[in-house]
Amino acid sequence: MPFPALLAAAEGLPPLFTLLALMLIAVVTVSLLLLRLQQSLLAGYFLCGVLLANSGVLDVLGGGESEARIAQMSEFGVMLLMFTLGLEFSLGELRYLRRLAFAGGGWQMGSCMALAGGAVWAIGGLPWAGAAVLAVALAMSSTAVSLKSFQDLGLESSPGARMALAVAIFQDLFIIFFFLFLPLLLNEGGGSQSLLARTGSLLGRGGLFVVLAGVCARWIIPALLHAVTRTRNRELFTLSVVGSCVGLAFVGGLLQLGLALGAFVAGLAVSESIYKHRILADILPIKDLFLTLFFVSVGLMVDLGMAAAHWPAILGLTTLLMVAKSGLITLIARRLGLAPRQALMAGIGLCSAGEFSLVLLQKAGPTGLWSPAAQQTLIAAAALSMGLLPACIRFGEPLGAWLEKRGWGRRRPALPDAAPMRQKMESLTGHAIICGHGPVGRQLNQAFLNEGIPTLIVELNAETVRELKKHGQAVIFADATHEETWLLTRIQHARLVAFTFPDATLTKEALALIRGMRPDVPVITRARFASDVERLKRLGATVVINDEVEAARAVVEQALVL
Repeated sequence: MPFPALLAAAEGLPPLFTLLALMLIAVVTVSLLLLRLQQSLLAGYFLCGVLLANSGVLDVLGGGESEARIAQMSEFGVMLLMFTLGLEFSLGELRYLRRLAFAGGGWQMGSCMALAGGAVWAIGGLPWAGAAVLAVALAMSSTAVSLKSFQDLGLESSPGARMALAVAIFQDLFIIFFFLFLPLLLNEGGGSQSLLARTGSLLGRGGLFVVLAGVCARWIIPALLHAVTRTRNRELFTLSVVGSCVGLAFVGGLLQLGLALGAFVAGLAVSESIYKHRILADILPIKDLFLTLFFVSVGLMVDLGMAAAHWPAILGLTTLLMVAKSGLITLIARRLGLAPRQALMAGIGLCSAGEFSLVLLQKAGPTGLWSPAAQQTLIAAAALSMGLLPACIRFGEPLGAWLEKRGWGRRRPALPDAAPMRQKMESLTGHAIICGHGPVGRQLNQAFLNEGIPTLIVELNAETVRELKKHGQAVIFADATHEETWLLTRIQHARLVAFTFPDATLTKEALALIRGMRPDVPVITRARFASDVERLKRLGATVVINDEVEAARAVVEQALVL
């Protein structure tokens, strides 16, 4: 049946139902294609919205009314996204990454906002409020896409990924407070009131909301969840969680603070409770569905005709955004002590626009701060940068290796106390070299020391290196893929080398250097996937620990014991 005839046959059905059916079918089809191409699904959702908006389907199914209903459902998706961010927000993780988060995140947001805001204000002639909104939108990065891309490459524990996570935490905190003051910038509901009066009203409403949220977080929500848990009714538990989220969001909306802020506070209210992981398991499928609607609704805002007319501006803005942000963040990461390649990975991981960039553009577009053509250019450029991000992250590793081979970052010492440490290591002999001081490296190091075997740690986390030096541990801040690193480790006098991280790509490069200097030294490595085991053995690894096999063995043993 032809597509127009199919739409005609569906006239008896509710227009919104027909639109949702077509949208979900398109989302599944496009997502399967993008998965085969190893691209971001978020780009697929956006693309579906663009296709629906420019195919004439909306006109047949009610035009602007159908689009408005999807936009309302997308607001619910944003609200659940904010609730999940509050729920996943970890004070412990913030304490662990506080230096990278506040120093790195503060420098990143400050420098990106200053450059973007100044350029927009100077070139576009926008009022200061419009320049401020655009500066924040362009400074934000895509947490979901970047961290998912790092996980897909097995790099989620690398210093570059940790830097990206730390900056993402700061961005989440920043955007919450920015949403609080966004009505002032957009002059929503301000009328003829002065700025001072509106600011005073905002602070008063904000203070009242903090009190109400504190009472709910301390007494009401925990008591409700305790009572519901005793009923052992899963459906009621899920309804209570969603009700708490919607309830606090509703209070935030009544106080004109925004639904998103209320939902985030609701997530914080239960983030430290014993029910956190169960709530995440229950709420994630619902959040994913409505977040899909959000990205589709953003795509519905794109006019392909207008975008085609301004494609040079879209490509130019996308390129400028990604190059400028990656360069700035790479410099910041280097200042914070990251090795060149890891700093570059952090910069590339945060170079795109983000989900909240689209939220801000969607909220600010109807206020008339800039023209419809500028709105189309901004939304298209933000979405395009997010779509290109996974490919850029995959390209980051070989790009970093290529730059390092040409001397990038070699002359600059990573830490000011490298010379005394080199002198201390000159007496090392019969020692074990441990690359990485995470949970595995920490236990291995302690086991060697208990047996009286001296150890040397090779680590790329500056905070870890400083902490180990305080305790007298021989350690160097260096990259295992550099030849100079292995000269410093006195590998000719070592009895063993152990790689305690499962990144096969980095281990492969380091193995080539080790075997060139010391072919007979035993080398223990880790591999996340079975496909990497034989490859590492061919490159010279003595023993390869396969994470999947060891996990399976432990599960089987424990299951049989039980």
